[in-house]
Amino acid sequence: MLSHPSAPQGEAVSNPAWMCRHCQAHSSGGADAQVTAPARARCPRRARPGLTQHPELFELNIAHIDCDAFYAAVEKRDNPELAGKPVIIGGGKRGVVATACYVARTRGVRSAMPMFKALEACPEAVVIRPNMAKYSAVGRAVREAMQALTPIVQPLSIDEAFLDLSGTQALHRRAPALVLRDFQQQIERDLGISVSVGLSYNKLMAKIASDLQKPRGFSVLGQADGPQFLAQQDLSILWGVGKVTMQKMNKRGLYKVGDLLSFSEDELFSLYGAWGKRLYFYARGLDSRAVVEPAKSKSLSNETTFSEDLSQREDLEKKLWPLCEKLSYRLKDQSLAAKTLTLKLKDTRFRSITRSLTLPDATASAERTFETARKLLNPELGPGKAYRLIGIGSHGFVPIEQADPLDLMDQSNNKKRDLERALDKVREKLGRDAPIMRGRGL
Repeated sequence: MLSHPSAPQGEAVSNPAWMCRHCQAHSSGGADAQVTAPARARCPRRARPGLTQHPELFELNIAHIDCDAFYAAVEKRDNPELAGKPVIIGGGKRGVVATACYVARTRGVRSAMPMFKALEACPEAVVIRPNMAKYSAVGRAVREAMQALTPIVQPLSIDEAFLDLSGTQALHRRAPALVLRDFQQQIERDLGISVSVGLSYNKLMAKIASDLQKPRGFSVLGQADGPQFLAQQDLSILWGVGKVTMQKMNKRGLYKVGDLLSFSEDELFSLYGAWGKRLYFYARGLDSRAVVEPAKSKSLSNETTFSEDLSQREDLEKKLWPLCEKLSYRLKDQSLAAKTLTLKLKDTRFRSITRSLTLPDATASAERTFETARKLLNPELGPGKAYRLIGIGSHGFVPIEQADPLDLMDQSNNKKRDLERALDKVREKLGRDAPIMRGRGL
């Protein structure tokens, strides 16, 4: 693995530190590490590919970890018959690609691509509907393994996060690079999926590094690499430069990161506002943002888009119930209850409608969430009204111990509460996919 992008092909790197990603071999530099660029992809002790080599390898401590084609990888792990086949996670006529395995990506399939276009590009693909409960369970296992490395973990999504391993060397008795190497092996061994690691001196460069050699990559960008490496890259490599922004910058004659170096900080500010100031520093490989642990969730929500517009109460409620169940699971997983519930609808003209209700007592109950959502839905039904999306959200969190107190005036509500708690206990033992549910879930 080439992990020192500033070294020309075939040129020796002076006293590079290296480590093998398949065995415990490593060196902080010296005569045994004097290998030329074509050879340095192989471990000098095992003659096997998988060498990571960089002069700053054991000095860097900011990492970005990204699971490789996460949803598809979990499905392939659970179904060996999918090995070697193009797999797309998504579905529905109006659906989009949630993720695609690397085989499908070679056929031109990309995340967020409309499903019909993905199947035009790869008609032989196996399409699988997302199983978010399963992916969340694997994601939590990956997150817990990260938190065993350092308490400073900043998740970006279910399958990626930044880690700050500063000061952990005394705890692990190893440099962060070696800790991350072992983590990468552990995830593949224990969870059956692969991750790519980017190791650098700040968040910007760590994120860029993790994308360099996917899948199963371990890439390093050091202080000496930053400006020289970035200058040759397309502007899209920088955080915040999407397709539309890239087109606008191209119209100004800006294509490479190096094209920004001739602009002062004030000039970029006048062109792009506060983001222009960040661009000035990003173009030089500088990023002052710290890795921070996430604040507690301020809201939780779930929504679904229909393959066809729906207008009938029973059809909308069939879509609404599983969303309420999922929201209940998420609240309980985080030991939270919500005071306020919000119904979201999107009509056939793509207009969003939200209706909220603050409850007298907080809830984490799927049943109570559903009953509240039905009340919010009722006024939005009628002739000429049809919807393409429905969602349910919650906020105003309190500890779950305050959820759903006994109702002395309504014993039927107490029975519903006790039934749901009994179902929760069964699922704790048998798993969330246990074949036991309320009738409306069939």
